[in-house]
Order: sequence, then C-alpha cells, then structure tokens
Amino acid sequence: LFIQYVKEHLMLTFYTTSYVWGLHNEVYQPHEYTASLTQSLHDLAKTEDPDRYTVAVNGYGHANHPVNQNTDIQGMNRYFGWYEKKVQDIKPWVEGLEKDYPWQKLMLTEYGADANLDHQTEYLGDALNWGKPYYPETFQTKTHEYQWSVIAEHPYIIASYLWNMFDFAVPMWSRGGVPARNLKGLMTFDRKIKKDSYYWYKANWSKSPVLYLTQRRNTDRERKQTSVTVYSNIGTPKVYLNGKELTGIRKGYTDVHYIFDQVTLEKGKNKIKAVAVYNGKEYVDEIEWDYQSEKKRDADAHENKNEHAGW
Repeated sequence: LFIQYVKEHLMLTFYTTSYVWGLHNEVYQPHEYTASLTQSLHDLAKTEDPDRYTVAVNGYGHANHPVNQNTDIQGMNRYFGWYEKKVQDIKPWVEGLEKDYPWQKLMLTEYGADANLDHQTEYLGDALNWGKPYYPETFQTKTHEYQWSVIAEHPYIIASYLWNMFDFAVPMWSRGGVPARNLKGLMTFDRKIKKDSYYWYKANWSKSPVLYLTQRRNTDRERKQTSVTVYSNIGTPKVYLNGKELTGIRKGYTDVHYIFDQVTLEKGKNKIKAVAVYNGKEYVDEIEWDYQSEKKRDADAHENKNEHAGW
C-alpha cells in the first residue's frame, strides 16, 4: 500500500519540473534499516521518474555516515555555533567535504540560530548555550552574517535553507524564555517584527533598495567604545553619530555589509543616521541608543563539540 502511494504521488506531480523527491528528514536508528529503506525508495523514484533527483536529510555532518549516500543529493542540517561547535566551523566543514567528496551533491538543509528580541547584548562569543534561557538577537545576526557569506562563496552547496522565516510553535519546548516557541525565525511569530537577520538577507538578495542600521533594539548600550553596522545594497553609506559624520568605514562579509569600528558614544542619548543616494533618491535610516555606564549582559558561550543529529 505504501509503495502504491509513493507511485501515485510521483505521478500526481510528474509535470512539475522544479521538484526533487524528498525521502526522509532526520531518520536514524536502526541505521541499517533506514539506509535500506532509503535506497529502496530511491530506486522506486528513479524507476518511475528517472530525470528528477532524490534527496534525504540528516543532522550528521560526515558524509560516510551509514544513513547518508543513498540518494542523488545529500542534505545535512547543521547549526554551527548553536547546537554544535562554533559559528565559524561551517567553513572548514564544507571545505572538507568539497575536498574529500567532490562528486557529492550537497544541500545545507537547515542552519540558523534562535533570537528573542527582548534579549540584547554586545558581548558575544562564537557559540551560544542553547540550553540556557538567554537568546540574544545579536547572536542570531552574527550567525547569519557569517554563515551566509560562506555559503555564497561555496557553490559546492547546491542549495541552502535558513531555518526559519518565522518563529513557530513547538508545544513541547520552553526555550529562550518563551514557552512552546521556536525562535529561529527572521520574523516574529505574529509576523509583525522583522529581525535584523531579515534585513541581512533582504540586502543581499533583493533588488529593492535596502539601507538598514542593525541593533535598533539593543538600545541600552554596554560599551562606550562600540561598532556600528549598516546593510546597504545601494552603495557605500554615510553614517552620522549625533550629527557628526563617522570615518573609517570598512566592508564586512559581503558587498552589502558595512562596519564602523571604534565608535565612541556620548553619555546619554546617541542618534545614529545612515544616508545613501541611489538613482537620484536619498535613503535614510535612523536609530537611537542610550549609553550611561559600562555593563555586561554576556551570553553563555559554551560550545557543544558534538554534531547536531536531531533531537
């Protein structure tokens, strides 16, 4: 009956050219049974529809895992800096696969980090302890800034899927200070607030003009000496702090990523204004920070050295 269902499903969508056939996501024990069933489903799909790819997904990052290599495309869910290792470990991981398995078609089928907009800090490590209730938005932003830049530089990854567009319900969870919620979205659960990471991707991907100052919710500043980050896909922006133009702009991870280091805040209110001109039109973005004294709301940077392999 199941085999007949699979055949009918293949025929139902036979003329949709963009499909690949997904066979499983994070199915593990027993390894031998999972591998055997996946291979059987792959063979069935290729018999009925030889021109489309098949794909299976797991959370193990080594290609020679027994559940892997049973489909045309191997998908892997990797949460570097969140569930495993450090944010930057995505780069040696993909370069290692590219070197050792150059023939493999690889999808990065999940990546990202949670963000509670009520949690903000300038003090970040290269990993975050997801088991603790503090999920700063700034860590999610850091994760997506770096990891997208690596993905963009490695066409060996034939497709990538950030997790997720929106915060979503998970009845069994209580993480990041919010019950029953996964906070990995680029937007809030109610679709009302776009997080900084949303504008990161919009600036990198969209043809619509984007000029965006980050950390607009991180208003209670912890450091007098800080940095200012702007996303702009309409050219190099000018940035003003309390009416005075900042100098020393540098490029970040991609062509839309602009950073000012060693920015000195005044005590009290600090108004930051970004300006760019594109096709004769001036674009402006403004935020306001408040600095009173040095403080530290640091996140737990505990690194989990084990691979993410589903929960």
